[in-house]
Amino acid sequence: MSKQQAWLLIDDDDAFLQVLQRSLGRQGIEAQLAHGHQEAKNALLNGTFHRCVLDLNLAGESGLQLLPELLDMHPDLEILVLTGYGSIATAVEAMRRGAVNYLCKPVTVNQLLAGFEPIDAPPDLRAEPPSVEEMEWEHIQRVLNENEGNVSATARALNMHRRTLQRKLQKHSRWR
Repeated sequence: MSKQQAWLLIDDDDAFLQVLQRSLGRQGIEAQLAHGHQEAKNALLNGTFHRCVLDLNLAGESGLQLLPELLDMHPDLEILVLTGYGSIATAVEAMRRGAVNYLCKPVTVNQLLAGFEPIDAPPDLRAEPPSVEEMEWEHIQRVLNENEGNVSATARALNMHRRTLQRKLQKHSRWR
């Protein structure tokens, strides 16, 4: 196996592993399968892998416990955690323990490949925070939408006189 294209797939679902292995093979990626903690450790002792797809739940064993052990054995290994039971807490913990990404099943091969790609640039963030007027307008629009466009109900919800709200709506609509 070439170092760039050698993957280790760790999951207790054999059917999923077989399908994933075939799909990666079509992309020119050779993958070895492991069904649990011990098989994964043995595979790392006997081979060199560049990337690893690790299931979070391995027949009652936690993939999160295995993750740092795999990195101790092979520090350059890129590990992506894949799970059918995603949560923010486990995603944060996986990243804290060294995973390069965390994805929820089902995933396509393209999503899996993209999960290993580095993010080139941070998301487009505003250089400056929104003004008080912008935040007020967004809040008015949100409450107006919640009240299905009813100005009187929106004014009551905002604790504002109806005429004041109408002036704000009219003033803002002239600018846009």
